[in-house]
Amino acid sequence: MLEDILEEYKKVWALDHALALMGWDLETYMPQEGSKYRGEATAQILTLRRNEMMKFADNVDKIDDNKLEDKEKGIVRVLRREIKYYRAVPKEIDEELARLTSDAFISWSKAKNEENFSIFKPYLEKIVELERKIAESLGYEKHPYNALLDLYEEGLTIDDTDKIFSSLLPELKYILEKILSSGYYPNHHPLEDMAYDVEVMKKVNEEIINILEMPRSKFRLDISPHPFTQRISAGDVRITTRYEGKDFRATMFSVIHESGHAMYELQIDPNLEMTPVGKGVSSGIHESQSRFWENIIGRSREFVSIVYPLLKRFLDLKYDEEEIYKYFNVVRPSLIRVDADEVTYNLHIAIRYEIEKKLIADELKVEEIPSLWNELSEKYLGIRPKNDAEGVLQDVHWSGGSFGYFPTYTIGNVVAGMIYAKFNVLEKVKERKFNEIKDYLKEKIHKYGAIYPPKVLLEKSFGDAYNPGYLIKYLKEKYLSK
Repeated sequence: MLEDILEEYKKVWALDHALALMGWDLETYMPQEGSKYRGEATAQILTLRRNEMMKFADNVDKIDDNKLEDKEKGIVRVLRREIKYYRAVPKEIDEELARLTSDAFISWSKAKNEENFSIFKPYLEKIVELERKIAESLGYEKHPYNALLDLYEEGLTIDDTDKIFSSLLPELKYILEKILSSGYYPNHHPLEDMAYDVEVMKKVNEEIINILEMPRSKFRLDISPHPFTQRISAGDVRITTRYEGKDFRATMFSVIHESGHAMYELQIDPNLEMTPVGKGVSSGIHESQSRFWENIIGRSREFVSIVYPLLKRFLDLKYDEEEIYKYFNVVRPSLIRVDADEVTYNLHIAIRYEIEKKLIADELKVEEIPSLWNELSEKYLGIRPKNDAEGVLQDVHWSGGSFGYFPTYTIGNVVAGMIYAKFNVLEKVKERKFNEIKDYLKEKIHKYGAIYPPKVLLEKSFGDAYNPGYLIKYLKEKYLSK
């Protein structure tokens, strides 16, 4: 029976393939005037996808899990999760959200450019209303936000996230205070203000991709307002970066970060392609890969030694390796999450986490978000945004209806710390053995796709799950040993 279901599932996979390509195009090359029609096309394809899934839903119900191997159990688990969603959430909600978010992305872009939240506000109000309906339709224990968390990180609850943040936040504030008082790691570096030629920086990023040994035949780099990774298939994974004209490390680290996501997708067992488990298991595990490459590898002394000659040649730098290392590891409270250092990054996530919990529980009105955002920014980071663009409008996620996604960034940082504790990665970086690092990650995480739930996968590969202690230990060893 399962073989017949998988044959039927190929139609769903084909629709996902088309949706992925359309989503990538929306954020890269599509003309703005195309958003209305793209939204309608997306809504129609999502309905087709739902219909195809429900054709074999009853047969999935009949499968006896006890007779299955791990791979087959994973396939059935993922199918049942999707079918549960379709049975619970009316198709009209999905269609409306698809149409709305296509226009909302354009509205968000305009609002951000004009530093004016009111432009985006009516779209966000409708999106939040739909997200609440989705949570109610799916059902939940204790808190409606749990239903949305589970969509991005299977099994994650506010009990998990509250526990993680309650452990992390005081330690991060302690580490930050110690770093700022010691003065070794700067809170600003002159290179942050240095302008660069975009065409030259594109060449640098191409060289970074070469250093990371990304497979060019099934990988590409483009430009978008907000860096992202899109898997089209096992042979087609695409990433983007952005160029702001100064502070070259921002675009470079976006490339490294998104390459970490791409490596995950590219190293999933190809035999899983066109099945429900031929993808990353969760947003948090995915983010662990990008943060591991961006922070633990990309900001290390070992990696600085590798890229320094490249940077000096292309950018004509007047600084030595030590200064570049300090530039890569500037630590300070800042306003923009994507540019935040690894010490303060999770403080940014705490802001979004608290706002999302209140919004979904209907304890906060959309019009009140900018005010609360600014208050929480001062609480956690000690600074207030001067305008909406560097505050509430800085992230693209809400325009796409991604509520419950932000906490997975912190999950990713926590898991990256776990990987660091279990694997002598910096020695491999020093020896430029990047393929050995990839092989390790492939064996521990990548090859399994979505066969195992996140917590089960972590326990299987590392003997622990969502333990922030490893991340705290890593940060203390790196930043407080001076």
